[in-house]
Amino acid sequence: MPCLWRSLSAKSLSWGCNSDRCASDTVSFTSKCVLRGENNFAMPEEDAIERAREDEREGLSPSTQAGEFVREEMEHIREGEHGARSPEQAIAIGLSKARQAGVKLPPPKRGKVRTKRQAKRDLAKGRTRGRKKPSRKRSRATRGALKRESRRAASKKALSRQAKRAASRRSARSRSTAAKKAARTRKRRR
Repeated sequence: MPCLWRSLSAKSLSWGCNSDRCASDTVSFTSKCVLRGENNFAMPEEDAIERAREDEREGLSPSTQAGEFVREEMEHIREGEHGARSPEQAIAIGLSKARQAGVKLPPPKRGKVRTKRQAKRDLAKGRTRGRKKPSRKRSRATRGALKRESRRAASKKALSRQAKRAASRRSARSRSTAAKKAARTRKRRR
């Protein structure tokens, strides 16, 4: 049974579940009942979760839902909350947050064994109801390492370069099919 996110804001550092409403919550996001440590910054913001839930209700794919978390991560980098070594690392952080928040995004078919294993671990965290409190030391070390990284990873130039590189690895047919699907499923402006 999923729990509800509660009292989330930029300055709020503790969160949990509203146990009397857990049973009635039908949203398939398996948000966890967790006490958040002071230095744990891996928790997504409420608006990103809400946008992803809305995408799910509209029947959009898990990758689209996960895109909300990636977007949030890019905003964090641009605001100077932390940095990233590369756009790929920033995207990976966003995808990890999405899986841990309950987005049913499968591990990549191709790629490193370590990446697949981490994705499976994140999915399992998203499915389980409870989770022990994260290590303060590890969270602080992670945040410190990311704070020392550059903010250029989220620049328009870097993201454009990354998108072109990713597209060049796909076949022309795959790109064409994706573009046709995007045109077909795009929201029409009113």
